[in-house]
Amino acid sequence: MTTLPTSLPPHEGPLTEDGLVQLLTPAGERVAHSDPYADALDADRLRAMYRDMVLARRFDIEATSLQRQGELALWAQALGQEAAQVGSGHAVRDQDQVFPSYREHGVGMVRGVDPVDILRLFRGVDHGGWDSEAVSFHLYTLVVGAHPLHAVGYGMGLQRDGLVGTGDAARDAAVITYFGDGSTSQGDVNEALVFAAVNQAPVVLFCQNNQWAISEPTTRQALVPIADRAPGFGIPSVRVDGNDVIATYAVTAAALDRARNGGGPTFIEAFTYRMGAHTTSDDPTRYRTHEQEEHWRRRDPIDRLKAYLEAAGELPEVFQAELAGEADALGERVRTQVRAMPKPPADSMFEHVYATPHAVVDGEREAFARYEASFLDTEEAHR
Repeated sequence: MTTLPTSLPPHEGPLTEDGLVQLLTPAGERVAHSDPYADALDADRLRAMYRDMVLARRFDIEATSLQRQGELALWAQALGQEAAQVGSGHAVRDQDQVFPSYREHGVGMVRGVDPVDILRLFRGVDHGGWDSEAVSFHLYTLVVGAHPLHAVGYGMGLQRDGLVGTGDAARDAAVITYFGDGSTSQGDVNEALVFAAVNQAPVVLFCQNNQWAISEPTTRQALVPIADRAPGFGIPSVRVDGNDVIATYAVTAAALDRARNGGGPTFIEAFTYRMGAHTTSDDPTRYRTHEQEEHWRRRDPIDRLKAYLEAAGELPEVFQAELAGEADALGERVRTQVRAMPKPPADSMFEHVYATPHAVVDGEREAFARYEASFLDTEEAHR
């Protein structure tokens, strides 16, 4: 595997037996290794990451409960993937652009997306839009694997606009796109790798390998680590412990810096575990064992950082109490605002499909209007 040219060489301490970059063990102990990005994380920044992971999980749990109560049509859980999302999200700068799939709730919250806005899509009241220009976080993509091509195209646009490799840290920008292990079996993702490589696009391709593409394990999709595919396209790759928020941040920050400076794309495989279901319509007990789930619960990413901060005396009780109150307030706000979302007019489904008028959509809108009117005609006929 081609490794990322950072301070994380393959022959030194931070790599596990599986070849994963790891700077914080499952027991919450820092690996003895110096990394310029990880070393820049002081106690305040680590507490901020811990806070973001706790709030992202609380939001995830509330959304799952709302779906079970019939308030959401569907929900895609991110339980267990908080470190991969929050660590990488903290590496993104304001001028960078994020292209998520449909499970990057933690990244969105770090980037400033109101979690209630995320739920508008899953409640079915609109197309799930938010002001993506204000938060540098693109809209969710429900089509599996479609968006990495969009991300690469955006990155190529940054190149042509002269926003890459200028040496101005406040101006140079990059793109990061998130997708799962199952998406790497899609043709669009492989096309994105081709375009990213040949154009040396400023893109970080971030694969959250949670080991399950719905009910299919990664072993049914690839005979080698997923990151090993990227060098075949000419893209350097790195595997990181996705339950280690410090290592995930360090690897992603290095890759984004490389992209902003004109060094081209990087493929990151964050090896993690989906502790919940693929979505609320899935039953993971049908395809994985209780023992496997318990194995990964003992590697919980939030517990890992908590153990490290507590051992260092950097997680005071007052902070934890305030965070618990903040999490409760978030849960209450999510429940209240979701239930108060008004039912939209049925014909609003035709709004915001395209940026400009579209003949096909206009025709479908007119056909739907005639369909609705037919019910009124029937009622009149029976009076």
